[in-house]
Amino acid sequence: MNIFAQFEARVREALEALTRSGTLPEGLDFGRVVVEPPRDPSHGDLATNAALVLAKEAKTNPRALGEALAQELRADERVAEVSLAGPGFINLRLKPQVFHEVVRSVLSDPTGFGRVQLPGGPVNVEYVSANPTGPMHVGHGRGAVFGDALASLLVAAGRKVTREYYINDAGAQVDVLARSAYQRYREALGESFAIGEGLYPGDYLKPVGEALVQAHGRALLDKPEPQWLPIVRDLSVAMMMDVIRADLAAIGISHDVFFSERKLHESGAVGSLLEDLRKRGLVYEGRLPPPKGQLPEDWEDREQTLFRTKDFGDDTDRPLLKSDGSFTYFAADIAYHREKVLRGAEEIIDVLGADHGGYVKRMQAAVKAVSDGKAVLDVKLCQLVRLLRAGEPVKMSKRAGEFVTLRDVIDEVGRDAIRFMMLFRKNDATLDFDLAKVVEQSKDNAVFYVQYAHARVRSVQRQAREAFPDADLSPNALYAEADLSVLTDSGEAEMMRLIAQYPRVIESAAMAHEPHRIAFQLYEIAASLHGFWNKGKDLPQLRFVNATDRKSTWARLALVEAVRSVLADGLSLLGVSAPDEMR
Repeated sequence: MNIFAQFEARVREALEALTRSGTLPEGLDFGRVVVEPPRDPSHGDLATNAALVLAKEAKTNPRALGEALAQELRADERVAEVSLAGPGFINLRLKPQVFHEVVRSVLSDPTGFGRVQLPGGPVNVEYVSANPTGPMHVGHGRGAVFGDALASLLVAAGRKVTREYYINDAGAQVDVLARSAYQRYREALGESFAIGEGLYPGDYLKPVGEALVQAHGRALLDKPEPQWLPIVRDLSVAMMMDVIRADLAAIGISHDVFFSERKLHESGAVGSLLEDLRKRGLVYEGRLPPPKGQLPEDWEDREQTLFRTKDFGDDTDRPLLKSDGSFTYFAADIAYHREKVLRGAEEIIDVLGADHGGYVKRMQAAVKAVSDGKAVLDVKLCQLVRLLRAGEPVKMSKRAGEFVTLRDVIDEVGRDAIRFMMLFRKNDATLDFDLAKVVEQSKDNAVFYVQYAHARVRSVQRQAREAFPDADLSPNALYAEADLSVLTDSGEAEMMRLIAQYPRVIESAAMAHEPHRIAFQLYEIAASLHGFWNKGKDLPQLRFVNATDRKSTWARLALVEAVRSVLADGLSLLGVSAPDEMR
């Protein structure tokens, strides 16, 4: 039950009635009309911008149009009050029965409540895609959690989603990995050992060196680099991907597809892309002017093969071949995204680090070109994570050599704290992650506060079973027997209002690709529950369980079960557990 969708439909019906009566002209575009919560809850339960956004096109005064629309809406039996505010906003206050139906909707279909059906075809969400050159660090973890939660959110909104990881197993960085692992191989054999400049120093490559000894003994020592390099590289990448998969599993993340960059090149997909672009007249030989400011790595002052990305919204055309005739990274990226399109993706979401900001326009242009405009690309950039302990920066991990590993943080604070707190801030804002704060049992620790609300409801339900040992307190029984009309306190009304907003939050969060909205909503719901609990300490008549007042107890049990169900569902979307007890 989505009251916002219902009343948006009702507002459109009212606008159509005004059109038929001649109050509004024919042919107005109602696409910008929305129904949303008012910024100030004291103004009502719903607000619509209809009069404000239509008045200019209708050549009328916004308040005059607002009053005409308000008259139409006052006739709705679910509406208690309609008022105008500011330049034409219309605020609606609903009758309590509407929110009682919301509670009953949750009780009758807890897994379906909040689910919406957004239009659109298959979605490909690519996230993590960390180079397989070592274990994941905390920055990788933010993108991993964000991408995973976004994929779950899109599924909840009715989209068909593929979760994908792009393995960067081609190029110079994996050769550096292989040379680093070769030194660990020499170390495992007792040979002279030194981590040279530019190699990876972390101890995490010791197991790779030992595995190479088990597989090859001393045989690789007698081979020149061109012979041992591919052998060491393949095993190193495979073992690093095993480590990465294990780290991802520890944080509750899995992918449907692991796509290899090396296989992309070996399949001829990049060459096929270039040939296709040539046939379509999207490639030409030309010279790029020097860009303003610092020169990017892919700019060369020479005649070269250029892709007409400017025709599709980019700032400049882009090179596809390097001076040595090999493909640019951009060419491979285009071929990879073309593969996604060929596999049926109509919407592509790439979750990347903040340092990829310059990548966005060119890849959006490329996707538009290779899909003939049928697919769209959204790039979500995740800002840096500053790892702290009691306000002080955390030092690097000795095992990793250059950074703190994600697994170290998981082992210290747990999966739930990482996932929730990574999502309790918008992805494009820098995140301060304090290892001491995220394990505190206080309101300032958002994950504890929300999980504690769920556990508190379970505690209430245990108290109720003790007070009424012979009663059926299942959601179905509460749905049938609870008289919700006794829920008249402002705190009870606030909980019902926040529950009613949950389907809209899922819909808007999925459309905007912003899973942090779910975390924010859960925190609000938790705060409302805790606030009402505290009122009950001072006012016994407001306690959730009252052994001498079965009627109010049943109604409040129905309400808190609806709260619990929404909290559990939202936490599940974020990949966070909903505990029955807090330890």
